[in-house]
Amino acid sequence: MITRIMLYVDDVDMNVEFWTEEFGGKVVARQTLNGGYQNVIVSISSGTELSIFPKDYIRIYLPEVDETVPSLMFFSDDFNRLHDELISAGEISEVNGVLNFNFQDPEGNYFVVAKS
Repeated sequence: MITRIMLYVDDVDMNVEFWTEEFGGKVVARQTLNGGYQNVIVSISSGTELSIFPKDYIRIYLPEVDETVPSLMFFSDDFNRLHDELISAGEISEVNGVLNFNFQDPEGNYFVVAKS
């Protein structure tokens, strides 16, 4: 089973670059949408994909959709490497016995990485 999370962003290309360069994600599909907008699907693990949509498209064609960025927590075996390499990585903390840190995407949204 694959989980696909839809992210609505201001700059699709900048976010695709972030998820591919910082997390080693792979672009698995590009779709042209109404109005010439682009949706890009990035696989960031064997079971998780991010479907990155432009907010402008959502506002025009799907105004009923909430643009709120979901609160995401990723679990990683490469926890220490990610912490060392992510420019925006916060301090490592422990919550209920699990090490974790937060980070920001290029648009200032916060996400969390926890140690597997």
